[in-house]
Amino acid sequence: MKKALCIISLLLIFVLCVSPFSSAFSKFGSRGNEVSAIQVQLSALGYYKGNIDGIYGSATEKAVKQFQYDNGLVADGIAGEKTLSALGIKDSGGGYSSSEYLLLARLISAEARGESYEGQVAVGAVVLNRVEHPSFPDTISGVIYQKGAFSCLYDGQFDKPVSSSAYSAARDALNGMDPSGGAIYYFNPATATNKWIWSRPAITTIGNHIFCE
Repeated sequence: MKKALCIISLLLIFVLCVSPFSSAFSKFGSRGNEVSAIQVQLSALGYYKGNIDGIYGSATEKAVKQFQYDNGLVADGIAGEKTLSALGIKDSGGGYSSSEYLLLARLISAEARGESYEGQVAVGAVVLNRVEHPSFPDTISGVIYQKGAFSCLYDGQFDKPVSSSAYSAARDALNGMDPSGGAIYYFNPATATNKWIWSRPAITTIGNHIFCE
């Protein structure tokens, strides 16, 4: 009897260890930032036409199934490790989370609305350069919410809908693209009144922004 119980216990441990449900996944009924990231990627690829609302409903499930089918994955409608990886969500962008990705996209949209795609990526890169710089907070949220760091948090721009290009720009910035040349600051010379920012050594100009050290 004891031997049988021991064998059952070992089998249970084995199943829990190798089960595909032991890792994070999203499925019908799930909610949150990861679902929003899935919807963003599916929308960019033409699979999803609904709202980016972070709710894993029937439209999201249908889009996931079609994406899985087209990419040789098991079309079960569950966004597990392989599906997330194929979408470029899990373990992409330097290990940043989906919530950080969405936050960066919102910042880019607010700060670089109307700028070229290169200019949008550059703004995202500045945030990431600050994360790596010893003079700034070491997280994306810490950098973005640092007091006085970005005017968009105080003029209403941060709360406006995020542009589709900002999501792509955030992804490229997270994956190492940096048109700013390593800049940790940028400003618009047409509106900047702070004398200190004008004293920073300029690296490059992209659109309406000067990027500097």
